[in-house]
Amino acid sequence: EGLRTIVFRRIFAIFKARNLEFLRDRATLAWNIVLPLALMAGLSLAFGAGDRNEYTIGILTEADAIDASTHPFLETRYVDFVPIADIDQGFLKIARHQLDLLLRFDDVPSYWVNPESAKGYFAERALLQADAAAGGRLVKEEIDGDALRYVDWVLPGILGMNMMFSCLFGVGYVVVRYRKNGFLKRLRATPLRPLEFIIAQIASRMTLVLTITVVVYAGTHIMLDTPMEGRYVDLFVVAVLGTITLVALGLMIAARVTSEELAGGLLNMINWPMMLLSGVWFSLEAAGPLVQQAAKIFPLTHVLNATRAIMFDGASLADVGSNIAALVLMSAIFLTLGARVFRWNQY
Repeated sequence: EGLRTIVFRRIFAIFKARNLEFLRDRATLAWNIVLPLALMAGLSLAFGAGDRNEYTIGILTEADAIDASTHPFLETRYVDFVPIADIDQGFLKIARHQLDLLLRFDDVPSYWVNPESAKGYFAERALLQADAAAGGRLVKEEIDGDALRYVDWVLPGILGMNMMFSCLFGVGYVVVRYRKNGFLKRLRATPLRPLEFIIAQIASRMTLVLTITVVVYAGTHIMLDTPMEGRYVDLFVVAVLGTITLVALGLMIAARVTSEELAGGLLNMINWPMMLLSGVWFSLEAAGPLVQQAAKIFPLTHVLNATRAIMFDGASLADVGSNIAALVLMSAIFLTLGARVFRWNQY
C-alpha cells in the first residue's frame, strides 16, 4: 500500500508540474483558446452562418443577379446558383467539377452535366423533377471535350495538402525543438549564418518532400490513369517552387518561437484555412468574391491552380505565370523575414 502511494505521488507530481508549465506558458495557452475561435469565425465568414449548400449550379446570363421566377428549380434549397457569362467557361467549370450543372433559359432551355460527377447526377434528378412540374421544357446537351472524374480533380489537392503538412510541420517543429534543446545555440558558435541555416533546411526538406510526392504521383497516375495534358517538367517546376515557398513559410513562423505547443498553434492557424480555402477538396466557385480573393494569399492556392492547369488544360509555365510569380514573391518575402527575425537562443 505504501509503495502504491509513493508511485501515485510521483505520477501526480509530474502531472501537476506539466499542467503548471502549460498554464504558465501564456502564449501557448492563448493560442489554444484563440485558434478554434478564429477558425470558427473564419469558416462562418467564408461559408455563411447557416448550413453549407450542397450543390453549385451555373446559370448562363449576362446579368449579375438571377431571377428565381424564371424556373421553379431556381427556388430549390441547399443550392448555390451562380451567374455565368461565358459559355466556354461554363463548360470548363462543369468538366472541372467546379459546377454541378450548367443551365440556360432562353428560346431553347437546356442544361449540361458532367457524366462523371456524382453530385451532378443527383442535381440533375432534382432539376428534372422540378422541370416536369413546369412542363418539361429543358433539353439535355453534351459537353464539349472530355469530362474529368472527381478523383482526377482531387488528386492535386491531396498531393498539395500532404506537401503542405510535411513542409510546415516538418520544418517548423524541428527548428523549435533545435532551439529548445540548445542545438541552435551551439550552431551559433560556428560561422554559420541564419540565412545559410534556412537554405540548408529548405534543401533538406525539399529533397524529402519532392521524392515522396513524385513517388505517390507516379503510383496514382499509373493505377488510376489520371490525365496529364501538359509537360512533366512544368509540373515539377511548380512542385519545386511550391515546396520552397511552404518550407520558407514554416521557417518564418518558427524563426523566434521557443515552445513546441505554440509552434503547433501557429502552424495550425495557417494550415487549416489554407487547406479549406485553397481548393483541396472542393471548388470555391460559389464562395463570395472576397473569399476567392482572400484565398490567393495562400501559397497552396497558386500551387493547385497551376498544377490543375498543367495537368488538365495542357498549360505551360508561361500560361501559369501569375501563379509562378506569386510563389517566387512569397518565397522571397518569407526567406527575408525569416532570416531577419531568426533567433538562435531559446531566451
